[in-house]
Amino acid sequence: MDHSEKVEAYYAQEHHFKKGIEILRNLALKTNSQEFFKWQAPVYGIEEKNVFWIARFKNHFGIGFFNGVFLSDPKSVLINVQKDKTMAMRHWHFKSVAEIDEKVVLAYIRESLENQRKGLVLAPAKKKKQKIIIPDLLQNALEKNSKANNFFKNLSHYKQKEYVEYISTAKQQKTKLTRLEKILPMITEGKGLNDMYRKR
Repeated sequence: MDHSEKVEAYYAQEHHFKKGIEILRNLALKTNSQEFFKWQAPVYGIEEKNVFWIARFKNHFGIGFFNGVFLSDPKSVLINVQKDKTMAMRHWHFKSVAEIDEKVVLAYIRESLENQRKGLVLAPAKKKKQKIIIPDLLQNALEKNSKANNFFKNLSHYKQKEYVEYISTAKQQKTKLTRLEKILPMITEGKGLNDMYRKR
């Protein structure tokens, strides 16, 4: 089935919230949004950008906004289902058709589309780089070899991390020393532990 067939099948399926999602769909179709089918539900957007979706569940149905964080939400109805995980998404849940104020819902939909046109998108937060704790064995060796130490400091964060893990994951001291002997010349040449594999 193509997108349109999947959408029609979704809305046609018997469900105790069938009427509710049909009303939401009719409101969505009053806008210039495009109708898709993604993640097992109807999704609406513009310029191939996902803006909102309509879905039904066991205890509620509703509309979700991918960048709902930017909505003015004058009725204070939007919720963040996963506060520690999702930053931009907001959901509006209904438990009955009677809860749908069509004029208000349409205003939210139109605002979400307008926000998309303006380019209001929450950029994912950059993850802070974890501080690298250099094992004493490697630290002592670097301090005795100024050239290797300088090159190590100039390596990228992930290359430093690879060397640190290579030493610290060895269980026996003998293995640690063997690995240290192997990597010191590589560090002195400014190479990463796995550079030879990256070039393939």
